[in-house]
Amino acid sequence: MSIQPPTFPLTNVDAVLKPLTEARGLPNEHYISEAVYQEEKHQVLFKNWASLDVGKSIPDAGDAKPIDFMGMPLLIVRDRDGSIGVFQNTCRHRGMILVSEPTKIRGVIACPYHGWCYGTKGDLRATPHVGGMGENSHESIKNEELGLFAVRSHVWKDIIFINVSGDAPEFEEYASDLIERWKEFDQPIFHGGDKSSFTMELKTNWKLPVENYSESYHLPFIHPDLNSYSRIEDHYNIDEAEGYCGQGTTVYQRVKGDDGTVLSEFKDLSSKWNEGAEYVTLFPNTILGIHRDHFFVMVLQPKGFETTLEHTHLYYASDPQDTPENDNILERNADLWKQVFSEDIMVVEGMQASRHGEFFDGGKFSPAHDGPTYCFHTWVAKTLQNNRASS
Repeated sequence: MSIQPPTFPLTNVDAVLKPLTEARGLPNEHYISEAVYQEEKHQVLFKNWASLDVGKSIPDAGDAKPIDFMGMPLLIVRDRDGSIGVFQNTCRHRGMILVSEPTKIRGVIACPYHGWCYGTKGDLRATPHVGGMGENSHESIKNEELGLFAVRSHVWKDIIFINVSGDAPEFEEYASDLIERWKEFDQPIFHGGDKSSFTMELKTNWKLPVENYSESYHLPFIHPDLNSYSRIEDHYNIDEAEGYCGQGTTVYQRVKGDDGTVLSEFKDLSSKWNEGAEYVTLFPNTILGIHRDHFFVMVLQPKGFETTLEHTHLYYASDPQDTPENDNILERNADLWKQVFSEDIMVVEGMQASRHGEFFDGGKFSPAHDGPTYCFHTWVAKTLQNNRASS
């Protein structure tokens, strides 16, 4: 499908693209302007592979869940064959929302307005009385042309990614550098259960959680407990690739039970991961953390230029249902990450509030610590410039 974005540009990002020691961050308008938010919606999130949800949200055949993605009504559906599809949540007749809350599709997706029915692969199945009472067809209504609008999607590590514009490279190409970096973890993963998912609402632009997550500079000031064993000097920058950035640590400590029990770990890992872990953002909005014994994803859902939902899900190397005696460790691990992420709320909301200060000029990057954040800023700026030039 073809999505035509509004005509822009609205900001000058030249200063962002200067060398790290000279660059400034993105202009304030990228955090407090509805018009720039709309530009980023079309040019940054719609034209790349953005995360939408996780497969755990629709675990069984027939499960369907509506999601608002930057104002666009979408519907994720698990088909009878186990595959996941993403569609615009819009009836092809008069544009009625088809599904308003998570549900189980027992037969077909039926429009609540006039009863048009769709299969779980989006195909139009029935058009009741469309040709008059008792006449369920009409020569002008061609079912094969009126299926639901499908949104290009891909599932990786249970994360449902979408490319609304439909013209991004294949996902395996788009994320190839990160897939290669973490190829040792190309193994089955298992969701930790209900207590291993949580959502936080932040009064901030969607980019600021990415910027904060990208660097370890703030650890001693914002995360004193974490910094007591995983110090700023134990971290390294990950900023050599254009498609993702972040940080790693060389002193990861596994969560243990009261008796010293630890969780199963991924198989055949190299020694790098004995005490190592990495935390990156796959641009634009997918925050990831990987460790020898668990993996997490945080899906950033923009709800406006000053509101973002963080949906966090934790996964493990073995099925928690097989070891119910470890439930307390899973809960302890989830509580740990919930605490860490909660400590960041003050930071990202404070930076958002400060973007209304007219004299702020994007800020000055620390060459030692802000390389990953600079990497993200330059990716956003380059993406906008490239799309502006071609529009």
